[in-house]
Amino acid sequence: MRKIAVFGVSGRMGQMLVREVDAHPGATLSAAVERAGHEWIGQDLGQTMGGGARDLLVSDDIDAALAASDVIIDFTAPAATVALAARAANAGVGHVIGTTGFEEADLAAIAEIGTRGHIVRAGNMSLGVNLLVTLARQVARALGDEYDIEIVEAHHRHKVDAPSGTALMLGEAVAEGRGVSLSDMADRGRDGITGARRDGAIGFHAIRGGDFIGEHDVIFAGPGERVTLRHVASDRALFARGALRAAMWLEGRGPGEYSMLDVLGLIGR
Repeated sequence: MRKIAVFGVSGRMGQMLVREVDAHPGATLSAAVERAGHEWIGQDLGQTMGGGARDLLVSDDIDAALAASDVIIDFTAPAATVALAARAANAGVGHVIGTTGFEEADLAAIAEIGTRGHIVRAGNMSLGVNLLVTLARQVARALGDEYDIEIVEAHHRHKVDAPSGTALMLGEAVAEGRGVSLSDMADRGRDGITGARRDGAIGFHAIRGGDFIGEHDVIFAGPGERVTLRHVASDRALFARGALRAAMWLEGRGPGEYSMLDVLGLIGR
């Protein structure tokens, strides 16, 4: 049985992860972790989730969780994730990262940790989105510079980062397809008299409202036609299932920072 700890267990994604681990015949929940001072600390996990007691207390003891686990799944916050990545690598424990909103320095730190740790990091864990990333790269490579690229995403009103991690994944993919750097070509919003569109720009637009789970469009607007690639998430559980798939896939892998494209076999290493 693969021993899996869930970090950020009180959140919507954390609770979905618990249910997915419980339902998987090859996995067992080894620890349920929350930040120090959280109201769930010391409480029975089953009861806090609205069910019966299950003899597993929510804890803030990271070292104990690492010692009890083969892999951890982490949908928390950037600073917490970077610190946790180092501790997981030092303990020889796999780390599945679904956290988004990283700064460039955070990503560089995770990449360095990946040289000795076992990490799967993705801005989105769904099969469909990762197929969309692959298609977006291919379409950007196939279409010429006369096709303008715009990425539009929509999420619920409580999401704290923009553009979404998925939108940035898509941006990186189309930039790679074009052979350019996303940091050089990204245009993250327009307001006022902006002038004409910059040649080669990759535009981002974020919608926040209601209960959108996640919608992403990659628009290639050319002379006389438009090509739109689209993904709509209708069930948050698909992200938990993807993260669990990544946790199971990490078993026996060498050190590295992997993506869901690796997990799904869309690229080889």
